[in-house]
Amino acid sequence: MASTSSASQSEMAQKTWELENNIKTIPSCDEIFRYDSQQQRQILDAKPWEKDPHYFKEIKISALSLLKMTMHARSGGTLEVMGLLLGKVEDNTMIVMDAFALPVEGTETRVNAQSQAYEYMTAYIESAKEVGRLENAIGWYHSHPGYGCWLSGIDVSTQMLNQNFQEPFVAIVVDPVRTVSSGKVCLGAFRTYPKGFKPPNEEPSEYQTIPLNKIEDFGVHCKQYYSLEVSYFKSSLDRKLLDSLWNKYWINTLGSSGLLTNTDYTTGQIFDLSEKLEQSETSLGRGPFVVTGDINEKRTEDKLTKATRDCSKTSIELIHGLMAQIAKDKLFNKIGSGN
Repeated sequence: MASTSSASQSEMAQKTWELENNIKTIPSCDEIFRYDSQQQRQILDAKPWEKDPHYFKEIKISALSLLKMTMHARSGGTLEVMGLLLGKVEDNTMIVMDAFALPVEGTETRVNAQSQAYEYMTAYIESAKEVGRLENAIGWYHSHPGYGCWLSGIDVSTQMLNQNFQEPFVAIVVDPVRTVSSGKVCLGAFRTYPKGFKPPNEEPSEYQTIPLNKIEDFGVHCKQYYSLEVSYFKSSLDRKLLDSLWNKYWINTLGSSGLLTNTDYTTGQIFDLSEKLEQSETSLGRGPFVVTGDINEKRTEDKLTKATRDCSKTSIELIHGLMAQIAKDKLFNKIGSGN
């Protein structure tokens, strides 16, 4: 009975995860799973992205790839990890069919690919083709533990280099720490603009919390790239592989506490929030010499609005962690005890 109950809970958790990340189930005979080498060659020869720097607008990621990237990112803890994406393109949409980890040296702020990683990459792609995975390398992914999904200055340089020599190419960023806190995968997909290109003056598609020690790097480079609209898909053919991976993911999730594993992150968020509020208070000024109705005051109000959002987000994540712990306590400690 216990094993049956555990299996049903795992299945329910998997369905919840798929719903939270809006993973759509499509027929296994869908065109998205068919690789047409001639069609891909025609697209590569035409190179439509050279005429339009904003050519690619969407990216579709298989649930299998999403779970692989999430598990790899979580395994790195506070260190950045890196991997490669296999896929194809259709019109202005990039499609990620598979992802695999690369043996790279990671730090808390960057990942460095050495010759070993490039050798592994080549061997993996060749082996994938031997078993019928015909897609080519279409991008790379790496993690930003605790500081959101965006491209740093180093990331921008790396992505520009990739786009110059192996187009089409995309950069995906996963934040495993915020994924644990919110329950939904924190992921962003980006492409850089050519050097000298002036993009339209538009705001980021979705607001996200950027720590104060990262804001300058974010602000300097945020106009050098743009984000793609992300969606996820799966088919019945993915089921066995997804179930196998999910068992590992589910056990790790069930056996860990977001409140404990993310203690440093939560403390850092609160400390960062207090600094932002102090900066806003200083900008507003004190005493009778407060300047009203000017641009600086509007900017301060905007900072306060963002700080309020950050505060609400942190509170919701803490409540989410508490609810998860209460549910686990009921599940493992109270069943059969009469409480």
